Amino acid sequence: QDKEKLEIRKLNDPPSAETVWDMIKYARNVIEEFRRAKHYKYILYCLFIGFLDFYTPPSELLEICELSLDKMGAVFEDSNVYMLHMMYQAMGVCLYVQDWEGALRYGQKIIKPYSKHYPSYSLNVASMWLKLGRLRMALENRPAGVKALKRAIAIMEVAHGKDHPYISEIKKELEDH
Repeated sequence: QDKEKLEIRKLNDPPSAETVWDMIKYARNVIEEFRRAKHYKYILYCLFIGFLDFYTPPSELLEICELSLDKMGAVFEDSNVYMLHMMYQAMGVCLYVQDWEGALRYGQKIIKPYSKHYPSYSLNVASMWLKLGRLRMALENRPAGVKALKRAIAIMEVAHGKDHPYISEIKKELEDH
């Protein structure tokens, strides 16, 4: 599946092997930079000791994601693992700042490639369906939310077993909405 996971955009003038390799190096570097920047938001409690310079606000984290996606998108397809990683990070930042529509947009781009790259009963896929379902419910799209939550449940029942507390919790969510 490596070819699918590292899919290159189909262009009239395909990028050279060197361009692709440079973009892979760029993607790896930006992912590492993002991890470091994201890590520093967790030391916010240290601000009073003078660590303010190390804090990266969520708006800057989202900007890093979006700029990286634009740059990588010139070479990589949206289903490329590097693109998916940055979309997932962008979705996480949107969730953090309670931008539900933004999070939903990223999640919708992620789910199809996740379903292709991961095994049928992957908890990564179930987790994404769960997030999408909850976002759609929060955005008052109950039919789409119910459908997404049911897809998450179907995967989780196989992965965890039908009696798992997570599944009961999600079913209760469905009943309460």
